[in-house]
Amino acid sequence: MGHVLVSPLNWGLGHASRDVPVIRELLRNHHEVTIAAGGNALQLLQREFPTCTCIDFPDYPLADNRGRFFFPRFTAHVPALVKALSEERKNLSKILTETDYDLIISDSRPGVYSDSIPSVQISHQVHQSFPFIVWPIELIALYVNGRGFKKFDSVIIPDNAPGPNSLAGKLSRTTGTGTKKISFYSGILASIRKVSSRKEIDYLFLISGMEPQRTALEKIVIPQIKDLPGRKVVLLGKPSDNRVMVPDNDTTVYSYVSYKDKAEMMSGSKFIVCRSGYTTMMDLAEIGLANGLFIPTPGQWEQEYLSSYYRRRGWFMSKNQSRLRLSRDIEKAEGYSGFPEMSHTQDNVKKLYQEHLTRYLE
Repeated sequence: MGHVLVSPLNWGLGHASRDVPVIRELLRNHHEVTIAAGGNALQLLQREFPTCTCIDFPDYPLADNRGRFFFPRFTAHVPALVKALSEERKNLSKILTETDYDLIISDSRPGVYSDSIPSVQISHQVHQSFPFIVWPIELIALYVNGRGFKKFDSVIIPDNAPGPNSLAGKLSRTTGTGTKKISFYSGILASIRKVSSRKEIDYLFLISGMEPQRTALEKIVIPQIKDLPGRKVVLLGKPSDNRVMVPDNDTTVYSYVSYKDKAEMMSGSKFIVCRSGYTTMMDLAEIGLANGLFIPTPGQWEQEYLSSYYRRRGWFMSKNQSRLRLSRDIEKAEGYSGFPEMSHTQDNVKKLYQEHLTRYLE
């Protein structure tokens, strides 16, 4: 069987999370998997796959994201990203000289590819979204993205094909990128599986994303939870910590839980409040969530676009975190329909393996 190097981006836990079902399927088919990642992404995958070899492989530094004026700060940060990309190429070369691999799977790391080893990239963001005020940059990004993707043998897009059930909207469309011939729409790749459970949690809060905005949302949400009736559970998305806090009789706060526990909690929740990061959206589509409220990370254009897209489709309501009033906003959010029915991850990942990945591993 083949040896696969899997390397997700460490900007939040989303990239590592959606690689979980892919790694599971590779292991189920008796392939050896080595995980190369950094920070929380590495810690998460180490906890989920303790038998896999793991390599500390840092990626790109984050631009300071304090919400407003993020675009000029991000622009000023580009030279640091270019330097990090160069370092990534050098570090990858060292990894590849020490061990033989049959396939490289990069999740949104444009420098993790090889000219001599089949390399695929997982990305739902083939077409990036920018604020309207700088829309010409979106056209430039289309060209740059297209050139970057063409360095890979294929691009796996974890979304349904363009149409009424597309979860990523324009972000997953290949139009204008020149990547249509090398793209494979896998359907959603959720990190959790829906489980049969009673709806015993009235409100589940998923606090996630990059710092400092993850902590900012925690500070906004926690004080407001006490005003909500019923049982409340908060997941802080901090895999480096194992604390459990009980602020009152109706509220439990977990620093981190396993995917199995998270699946049970999400499946057993009547209402979920969370960021609109794409991996979380796949998880919610997987469990068939009907009621929820999304809070896009300030300055993250992808999340802001997805929130707007879902609101226009009548699927879910969203709210800016600076204007969040949980009691009021949750009441308004209950009038939306939820995501449409779509094929589940278990079927999608089998199809991905059988119809796509086996061409590189057999």
